[in-house]
Amino acid sequence: MKMKPVVNQLRPYEPGKPIEDVKAEYGLDKVIKLASNENPYGSSQAVQKRLTEASTPQLYPDGHASVLRRAVANHLQVEEGQLLFGAGSDEVILLLCRAMLTEDTNTVMATPTFSQYKHNALIEGAEIIEVPLKDGFHDLPAMAEAIDEKTRIVWVCNPNNPSGTYNNADDFSAFMERVPSDVLVVSDEAYAEYVEADDYPDTLSLLKSYDNLFILRTFSKMYGLAGLRIGYGVGVKDFVSKVEPLRPPFNTTTLAQTAAITALETQTFVADCHRNNLHEKKKLESFFRDQDCYCYPSETNFILVDVGVSGDDVFQALIRRGIIVRSGEALGFPHCIRISIGTENENEQLMTAFAEWNAHGKMKV
Repeated sequence: MKMKPVVNQLRPYEPGKPIEDVKAEYGLDKVIKLASNENPYGSSQAVQKRLTEASTPQLYPDGHASVLRRAVANHLQVEEGQLLFGAGSDEVILLLCRAMLTEDTNTVMATPTFSQYKHNALIEGAEIIEVPLKDGFHDLPAMAEAIDEKTRIVWVCNPNNPSGTYNNADDFSAFMERVPSDVLVVSDEAYAEYVEADDYPDTLSLLKSYDNLFILRTFSKMYGLAGLRIGYGVGVKDFVSKVEPLRPPFNTTTLAQTAAITALETQTFVADCHRNNLHEKKKLESFFRDQDCYCYPSETNFILVDVGVSGDDVFQALIRRGIIVRSGEALGFPHCIRISIGTENENEQLMTAFAEWNAHGKMKV
C-alpha cells in the first residue's frame, strides 16, 4: 500500500501503562496510577447519576451538540457560533492542522510540549519549527521571532504539558501584538480550571481584539470525563464556521454531551477538586524539596520533578512498588518524572515509595 512517506516515521501515542498490566507483570494486588493527569476524584455525583439514566445507544447523537453548545456558551459568555466541539481537544487540534497546514507551510511550537501538535502537523506535511523552553517556560519572544511568511499556526500550551508552567497575561498579550494577523495562535488551556495564578491570561476577553486567537479547553481533566472524550475550541465566528465543515458528523457521543452538560452545572465539585489539588500539590512540592529534587512550578494537576538520574530508572523503581508515573525520558525531560497529583492516600504511598528508593540507593530499581 502506498502511504504518505511521513506515516512510516510516526509512532503511536504512548499513554500511561494500564493498571491491570502492571498487576500481572509485577505480581501486585494493588496499583496506583499517577501517570495520565486524570482527576483522582472522578466526576461529580450528579454526572455519575445522569449517566446511569441516559441510555439511547441505538440513536445517533446530536451532531451539532446543541444543548451542550448552549450550556458552554452560557458558561463562558460567548456566542454559540464561536464553539467547535471534538472527541477531546485532541480532535480539535487535528481539525486545525487539517484546515491550515500543507507541505508549503510551517507551524511553530515549544519543545518539549504536548506531542499532538507536532504529530498532526507532520501528517499534513508541514515544516515543524520548535523553540526550546526557557527554564521550563514557553519562550514567547523567541517563538514570535521564529514566525515567517510560511507560518500558519503557533501553539502555546498554557499551562504547558509536561512542565506545568504558565505564561502570564502581560507576556501573552505582548506576544499576540507581535504575531501577524494571518497567523493563528492556539492557546491550549486543558488545565485552565486548575490555575491559581492571578495573572493567568484571560484569553476569552482577548478574542474581542484578536481574530487570530483560538482557545482549546477540555472536559477530560478537572471535570473527570477523560474516558468519554469531549473537548472544544473557542474562536471568532467567521474562523469557526470555516473549520466546522471538516468536523466528522456525530463526532461527540450522546453520553459525552450529557455528562459535559451536567458537569458544567456542578461547579461546587470543581471548586472542591481545585482546593484538594492545591493542598496536595503543595504537600508534594515540599516533600520533593526535602528529597533534594527540583519541582518545576506547576499550575496544573501534575508536577514535573527533576530526580537527577534517568527518569526511566525512577519509573521502574516506583512501578515495582505499585505506583505508575510517567518517565520524563519520553517527554523531553530525561532526568525527570511527571506525577499526576492523586488523593491524599495515593500521594502518601507515592512519597513513602520514593523516599524508600531515594534512601537505599538511587540506581537500584
